[in-house]
Amino acid sequence: MKKRLPIGIQTFREIREEGCYYVDKTAYARRLIHDGKHYFLSRPRRFGKSLFLDTLKELFEGSEELFEGLAIHEHWDWSVRHPVVRLDFSGESFREPGGLRANLMEQLDAIERAVSVERRYDTAPGRFRHLLRTLHQRSGQRVVVLVDEYDKPILDALHTPDLAEDNRDALRGLYSNLKFCDAHVKLSMLAGVGKFTKVSLFSDLDNLIDITLDPSYSALCGYTDADLDEVFAPELPGLDREAIREWYDGYSWRGEERVYNPFDVLLLFRNREFRAWWFETGTPTFLVTTLLRRGVTALDLEDAVGSEELLSSFDVHRIEPEALLFQTGYLTIHSAERRRGRTYYRLRYPNREVRQSLNDSLLKAMVPKPEREIDRGVDRLHALLSAGDFTGVKELFQALYASIPHQWYTNNEIARYEGYHAAVFYAYFAGLEEAVTVEDSDSRGRLDMAVRTGGRLYLFEFKVVEQAGEGAALAQLREKGYADKYRALGEPIHLVAVEFSSEQHNVTAFETERA
Repeated sequence: MKKRLPIGIQTFREIREEGCYYVDKTAYARRLIHDGKHYFLSRPRRFGKSLFLDTLKELFEGSEELFEGLAIHEHWDWSVRHPVVRLDFSGESFREPGGLRANLMEQLDAIERAVSVERRYDTAPGRFRHLLRTLHQRSGQRVVVLVDEYDKPILDALHTPDLAEDNRDALRGLYSNLKFCDAHVKLSMLAGVGKFTKVSLFSDLDNLIDITLDPSYSALCGYTDADLDEVFAPELPGLDREAIREWYDGYSWRGEERVYNPFDVLLLFRNREFRAWWFETGTPTFLVTTLLRRGVTALDLEDAVGSEELLSSFDVHRIEPEALLFQTGYLTIHSAERRRGRTYYRLRYPNREVRQSLNDSLLKAMVPKPEREIDRGVDRLHALLSAGDFTGVKELFQALYASIPHQWYTNNEIARYEGYHAAVFYAYFAGLEEAVTVEDSDSRGRLDMAVRTGGRLYLFEFKVVEQAGEGAALAQLREKGYADKYRALGEPIHLVAVEFSSEQHNVTAFETERA
């Protein structure tokens, strides 16, 4: 029987009382409480962090009726209740000086009124310490501290580094109390999007357990395949199950199971339409700007590599593209390997939604044309590929590059980095429904791009003529024998050599031949 879809509901009580679909995460709560005390979790936006924190709140406050039938119900002492202090930074903007202090004071005012604690201090850290001590002494039970979107005051101010640094220092002074008041704390959990370095934000919290990449908590947020088939079974008829996987599955935090974006799945079930629901709720302007300033191309994102330390590093003055993309959910872990005593992760797009949508955003930032013209160009490319008309594809891209004013190249830094033309070329292809693979490796080398469409396979190699010389692209395709690994597919294979001129800013050669 169908139930209410909990779209936008982050309150555990409402979900349970209103009979909404609910994916039981209480076994993770039980494990957290058993295994440690102070926790940190990083997950992308709209992945269920707030709901999990609210579940912990109701659990420690003893709301037994809400947990009937759930994994933790028979393993919890419902006679013991703990005071809960919850701070939530998700509902405010922190782009102006003084915004964080005002918000903190408002939240502490509300908590003090709700629990009848007299205000005795004028600073946020002082009031926070007083709350923890008083609630513990009054109730006889240690306090549970939950912080939602702990990093939003910093992320909001990244365009203004001095303000971001001030907000970071203010939060560090607040969060350090979790250690200094440890005797009064039963459990604490800080959840957010970014994972700031311990030196910058958590220098005093050396007892904080980071479960972001802990395989045993990899599915704490998000839905698994089993969740969709069991919990949401009434919603699946009429929808292509493989298409759901292709569009929304694929997120990994080192666990055996990959998870779906919950927001996407719920919107799909409501609207019965495959769209970039999650991506459309937040335009990644800062992300796109950062990538282009660093010269990170669309091609680079298909097969990025980052060490464990790199993915765990994020600070106001040091934002590595790989860490930014991973923590915000635009790349995910594909595989891991040990090298020289360190763990390295190979990162890829989690699914079609992210690959297609992020490349659309990058393309519109790289090409100075109206959005509708770019969209028409992508539609035209799709029609040409479907017809196998690669003469038309060549003419399409030559017209595109020729339409870009020469002064745009000289006045825009993003057009000067190596690989700009190939990145634009690839971004057009990534906006299609076709299967696109980049830098596919074998023992002979790395193929730049493979495209499967209309029962045909096209293998692309990109070269800049001023660097590689004329004819180098096709020569490499032939000499490396890239087609050999694909012959078992039994599909016609075509080699496509594309050469660009950095002086002419256009496609100078576009050769195809049957492999």
